[in-house]
Amino acid sequence: MKKKAVKLIGVAMAFTMAFLPSGAVYASTINDIKKQQAEDQNKLNNVQGQISGLQGQQNEVSGEIDELDTNVVEIIASVDIIKDEIVEKEEQIVETEAEYEAAKQQEEEQYAAMKLRIKFMYEQGDISYVQLLMTSDSLGDMVNKADYIEQLYEYDRKMLEEYQAAKEYVQQVWNQLEDEKSELEASRHELEEEQAYMEELLEEKKQEYENYNVQIAKAKQEAAAYKTKIKQQTAQIKKLEEEARKKAEEEERKRKEAAAAAAAANGGDSSSSSSSSGSSSSSSSSGSSVSIPSGGSGSGQAIASYACQFIGNPYVAGGTSLTDGADCSGFVWRVFKDKGYSVPRTSWEIRDAGSGVDYSQAQPGDVICYAGHVGIYIGNGNIVHASTERSGIKITSATYKSILSVRRIA
Repeated sequence: MKKKAVKLIGVAMAFTMAFLPSGAVYASTINDIKKQQAEDQNKLNNVQGQISGLQGQQNEVSGEIDELDTNVVEIIASVDIIKDEIVEKEEQIVETEAEYEAAKQQEEEQYAAMKLRIKFMYEQGDISYVQLLMTSDSLGDMVNKADYIEQLYEYDRKMLEEYQAAKEYVQQVWNQLEDEKSELEASRHELEEEQAYMEELLEEKKQEYENYNVQIAKAKQEAAAYKTKIKQQTAQIKKLEEEARKKAEEEERKRKEAAAAAAAANGGDSSSSSSSSGSSSSSSSSGSSVSIPSGGSGSGQAIASYACQFIGNPYVAGGTSLTDGADCSGFVWRVFKDKGYSVPRTSWEIRDAGSGVDYSQAQPGDVICYAGHVGIYIGNGNIVHASTERSGIKITSATYKSILSVRRIA
């Protein structure tokens, strides 16, 4: 009887050990890791979203860089056009300077001839035409002297007219030279500003592009760290689940041994053991699966008419005043601003404003764009524009230089 009691106690202890929740620690640990893994997966998804967003923004900057590169190419083309025009103008200036020198020489010769004529008249006693006639010996002599006087008068008048014409021509040639030089200087100034602006903007965009590279690289490192961590967590979960499986198998083996011992002690009755076996097996499998969550024309005419009100006002580099002075783009900018339209401030940016039209379809109020220059079309093949410091705001033929584009704003 005593032996049987001891045996029953041993069997009870075996059952107690068999049904203790020894896998609960593993289940709790696995669930904690899976929970952390889910959080890390969400963080990874967020980082990958950031990478995608940064790459999208970088692609936009890349597109802007491409556009700027295209603009730079256009600027280079504009510079080439200006250079060709400068060469052409310089050739014309050389020719005009030769004409100027010839005219100057003619002026000096005319002046020298007039001085000789005056000197001759002075040395001859400065006799008047009336006195000369009164000293005639006969009517025939008087007719001869009258004819001589007329010849002298015509000669003097011709000399004076030629002298005046020579002086006027020299002045006209000089003004033309100065206007051409001033025009070239104004265009060169605009192109230098345009080139500097584009180079600065292009450098900023390239730096912005590189900054995105740094941000994307940092985000990718962060994503790689989360991926590594998630991979480690997956391996850890797999290891713990394997350990839990082996532990469950060991407990099942001990349970069966305890059940066999209890059956032997009770004469083979193991029905109660069998019934409890199901519950034990059921409890050991709990917690093995956790879901991981996953993360118009009238307006144009009005503009043209308004712009013409300021003809004769001064040209000022960098200026935007229609009365005190403006450069070409400042003039266009202010005219459109006063009429309620927003246009860019620089001549190169204006080339992309509004919509493009062919010059043959140009209407009053359209902006005519040249290399380093802009003006407002007023109809009949003319523009009004802030030309140079010498000529100020004036009307010029729209085709006085090569047209790059025509932009319709209003």
